[in-house]
Amino acid sequence: MSKFLIYGATGYTGQLISREAVRRGLSPVVAGRSAAKVAHLAAELGTEGRAFDLADAEATRAGLDGVSVVLNVAGPFAVTSAPLLDAALALGVHYLDTTAELGSFLQSEAADTAAKTAGTMVMSGTGWDVVPSDTLAACTAARVTDPVSLVLALKIFVGTPGERIPLLFSQGSLTSAAGFAEYAGSVRVDGVITQRKDTPTPTIDFGFGPEEVSPAPMGDLVTGWKSTGIPNIEVFVAGGIPAPSATDGKTLPAGPDEADRGIGRARVYAKVVGRDGSIAEGVVDTPTGYGFTQIAAVEIAARILAGDFAVGFQTPASAYGPELLTSIGDSAFIDL
Repeated sequence: MSKFLIYGATGYTGQLISREAVRRGLSPVVAGRSAAKVAHLAAELGTEGRAFDLADAEATRAGLDGVSVVLNVAGPFAVTSAPLLDAALALGVHYLDTTAELGSFLQSEAADTAAKTAGTMVMSGTGWDVVPSDTLAACTAARVTDPVSLVLALKIFVGTPGERIPLLFSQGSLTSAAGFAEYAGSVRVDGVITQRKDTPTPTIDFGFGPEEVSPAPMGDLVTGWKSTGIPNIEVFVAGGIPAPSATDGKTLPAGPDEADRGIGRARVYAKVVGRDGSIAEGVVDTPTGYGFTQIAAVEIAARILAGDFAVGFQTPASAYGPELLTSIGDSAFIDL
């Protein structure tokens, strides 16, 4: 089998990824709930289309017939990841998704044994932030002997003076973000994810001077543990998570247009402390989120289709190492 299916292909991010996959020559199967929307996109791209509802387990399994890799781009992932992952495990299909929701990472981590039995790979977070943050965590941890703590901080948008601030989020991303509240205050302490009430607001220098950051319950609490074995992990976001709002009665677009996606950069900061007190810090500089995600998700799927994968639950760094990052656009590591 060599078919690559994108579920949620008709959504904002799904269309970006589907077009990138076609550009790469992968001939993806585009899929989703709406038969009309799927048919329209399939005709536009010249690919196969399949419509099925994840609430129907039998239809979901039938929808994955003959597929070797499924990429889930349909949020909120709290609703979609479990049924699609279960079907993939049952059929021996590699499972990928683009989630940022901690709950979905925990589900994927729990599927490790089943994936090994099926001979398949399960990987959540195949876009921004996790590909940059996970590869940066691995790179930075390698510079310290016996690392015991990891701090990651995300800066979603880096602009230049006088440059306009573009639309940063799709409507689908905003809907998925509602699920973050359930895990507010989550950190990893001595290897265990726990929720705490005393949430610090430190300052982080992403390369432009110190700025305040806020705690964020990101999937890095799972991926950082898998990739580095570091038992104490905290994740922060610069300036919170900005969200657009409708103004002048206008309806917000589905997401950033091509011009908006081309504005600015994004950064991730990492700090690793060793048991002996040694410290390593680094930053990764990337294109902004959606532009990065459409390339990264397709790159990982293409590698699996070519036979390059590790069975079980994996992260970008555990499966492909830090070099994955530098294969995506003009992304780069910066040691501090």
